[in-house]
Amino acid sequence: MAKPMGIFVENDNAFALSAGFQIMRFKNGLEPHERVNLQFDACYVPRETYLTGELDSHDISVDRDGQIIFVNTRFNCLATTDPRHSFRALWRPPFISALVDEDRCHLNGLAMENGEAAYVTAVSRSDTIDGWRDRRNDGGVVIDVRSGQIVCEGLSMPHSPRIYQGELWLLNSGTGELGVVEGAATGKGTFVPRIFCPGFARGLTLQNGFAFVGLSKPRYKRFEGLALDQRLRDADSEPWCGIQIIDLAKGTCVEWFRIDGAVKEIFDVAVIKGHACPMSIGPEAPELIKFITHQA
Repeated sequence: MAKPMGIFVENDNAFALSAGFQIMRFKNGLEPHERVNLQFDACYVPRETYLTGELDSHDISVDRDGQIIFVNTRFNCLATTDPRHSFRALWRPPFISALVDEDRCHLNGLAMENGEAAYVTAVSRSDTIDGWRDRRNDGGVVIDVRSGQIVCEGLSMPHSPRIYQGELWLLNSGTGELGVVEGAATGKGTFVPRIFCPGFARGLTLQNGFAFVGLSKPRYKRFEGLALDQRLRDADSEPWCGIQIIDLAKGTCVEWFRIDGAVKEIFDVAVIKGHACPMSIGPEAPELIKFITHQA
């Protein structure tokens, strides 16, 4: 599968995924008593696929009406699928003057609240092609989709905004910090870091008092010079790729695993409940040809 990015779990048996030039909805084809290879109690396969072209789609979600919403980074907007075109634009930041094929502000993250788009993150408020790269250290913003107002600024490459227990959480990737935006609802929020993570943090889900945080090795040829570099040197640490599970009450990492080898980046993290050992089959996997299920 080419460039898997945002993932959104709709329920125990379905999730949506943005990947490369496709937007997909995966469904579990197994009944509760069925197993694949006597082991896997769920098998997710792409049942709905939309060919969008390379939009550099990032976060993805599904609204209260079942409509897919995804961050169309290349066109600086929130979008949905369209039966005729590559996408249909739903919203763009007020500082973006036109719907054009230019990654101007590097819109990337989407937080949903009560089934509707609530907040987005962007690396900058730039309105020129590729302008965000010059604002990586402190140009990051959080925007309230409903009002169009910037509710937090001065961030360093923010990603993965999420609403959890009435608070707006996000990852300030350029500093390696997980934290909350206090006062976002007032329109004048401040980012308050809660814990440092040893890597370029992207991908966040919060469940039962825990934060599941994805970590990537920084792409130094493009993202060098961020505060994260100095934080790692101060801690005498190297950046690593993997997932940390953080106890929000204690502010400590209670479990983790590292990924070594060819995989160096994680974009998103999600939790699937209701299954002990799930699997998935990608759209290009040969196993998909023979995986056939039907309603009893």
